[in-house]
Amino acid sequence: MELLNEIWQTAQRNKLRTGLTGFAVAWGIFMLIVLLGAGNGLINAQLTQSNRFLSSSMVVFGGETSMPYQGLKENRDIRLKQGDIDITDQEFKQVIDEVGAQYRTTGTISNGQQYLSSQIAGVYPNHIKIDKVDMLQGRFINDIDIREKRKVLVLSNKQVDELGAHMGQYVKVGNFAFKIVGIYKEQENGRADIFSSYTAIKSIFGSSDDDAGRIEFTFHGLETEAANEAFEKEYRQRINAHHQAHPEDESAIWLWNRYTQNMQMEMGIGIIRTALWIVGLFTLLSGIVGVSNIMLITVKERTHEFGIRKAIGAKPWSILKLIITESIIITTIFGYVGMILGIAANEYMNATLGHTKVDAGLFKATMFVDPTVGLDVCFEATMVMIIAGTIAGLVPAFKASRIRPIEALRAD
Repeated sequence: MELLNEIWQTAQRNKLRTGLTGFAVAWGIFMLIVLLGAGNGLINAQLTQSNRFLSSSMVVFGGETSMPYQGLKENRDIRLKQGDIDITDQEFKQVIDEVGAQYRTTGTISNGQQYLSSQIAGVYPNHIKIDKVDMLQGRFINDIDIREKRKVLVLSNKQVDELGAHMGQYVKVGNFAFKIVGIYKEQENGRADIFSSYTAIKSIFGSSDDDAGRIEFTFHGLETEAANEAFEKEYRQRINAHHQAHPEDESAIWLWNRYTQNMQMEMGIGIIRTALWIVGLFTLLSGIVGVSNIMLITVKERTHEFGIRKAIGAKPWSILKLIITESIIITTIFGYVGMILGIAANEYMNATLGHTKVDAGLFKATMFVDPTVGLDVCFEATMVMIIAGTIAGLVPAFKASRIRPIEALRAD
């Protein structure tokens, strides 16, 4: 208790020195936590978006030719057909597992006086796995719906509330009555579609019997970037041939490969994490240098004091203990302050930027998700600062404790 009281009195006499030491500690830890928190927020937002889809899946879109071929000009619209679905299902069985399709239209769904306008996606049963639809009530589209062209709907929980509807109820899609057979959980980051059977939507709203919309499928065995590129090239050439497009024309159809997208995202996340740690460690290092310089100055300034202490009987260990304890207390208190301020800054980012969404077309993306740093990182950063400050003061303090009283008393 006497030691703590002495340290408190010393800090009171040297407020500027104590404040500068504390600021260096708090600032280094604060900046490290903010940088890592912001980086984690960005990374978590990207992971949240990528986790919305099955990684081993692809979606195929019709495009526009960019090369002339077999007497046909470029800039031809390519619409996927039923034959493309058959080719995908029959000719690539060694890689492809389940094949489905989407046929999309915009419609108005009404329940009495309540109505909403939304994208209606006619899909196959495998869509629930590909887009990871989380069902709350009822069921998703099944094979019988596809076979019998059933007019059924699967809505999000928010859409059901907006319509004032419930499970098993019939609502109108245009002039047609559709039955609600399922309710799914609407994701905050995503655009909520209304799902129905592919065959029903295509037969009612399709522009032609042969228009397939989009093709989607799951696959296996493509575990490297090279394997995915080889498959995409072979698949594109086959579909292009079906539409009399140049085999090398990459604009004729578009492939959204979730697996290679995830690979690229993981690589980017690794680069971001490395960069954040490098910047964070340099920031922490600047704080350590600040603490070290101030501790060196502190010990030098107190050499005369140490001489008086030794002259009246103080032992070298008591001087060392005083410096070490003072360093630990200051760095611990201000390190804790820096940690709290860093956590508060991250929470502020989450409360402001975390609610900002960017419309990416296929979905709305949240910029930040859970921009936090683990307590272990905060503790380790604080411990590094404490140890660095202690070591910085220990060497000159040890030298000062060994100096003879008469020499210490002569020091400026």
